[in-house]
Amino acid sequence: AQSGRLAFERAGVAHKDIDMAMIYDSFTITVLSTLENLGFCKRGEGGAFVSGGRLRFDGEFPINTDGGGLSSNHPGMRGIFLVIEATKQLRGECGPRQVKDCKIALAHGTGGTLGTRHSGATLILSNQ
Repeated sequence: AQSGRLAFERAGVAHKDIDMAMIYDSFTITVLSTLENLGFCKRGEGGAFVSGGRLRFDGEFPINTDGGGLSSNHPGMRGIFLVIEATKQLRGECGPRQVKDCKIALAHGTGGTLGTRHSGATLILSNQ
């Protein structure tokens, strides 16, 4: 929640401006919790927020367009791959999984023991 607030503030963008996001997904609940903590939805509303195909690469809010950690690479070493995929999306280099008109992307990674002691980093990237 802390790094997200600062990232949005420093980038001068709003949640509605984000075209796609790469979020560390060690567990399904990690993505929901992160979306809530970043302010994309209220706490407890993550499940409803992600329903209906919203997170597909061609959905309303594409997330983890490389298939996510469980499909792409081991979640334990995922951090840089979030930034790489976001950058490739911004460059239009993703072929069949390309997010249409992707101009602003968010990458967020977490580490440590979630819920007790952990760290988080949020980057907001643009191709402008």
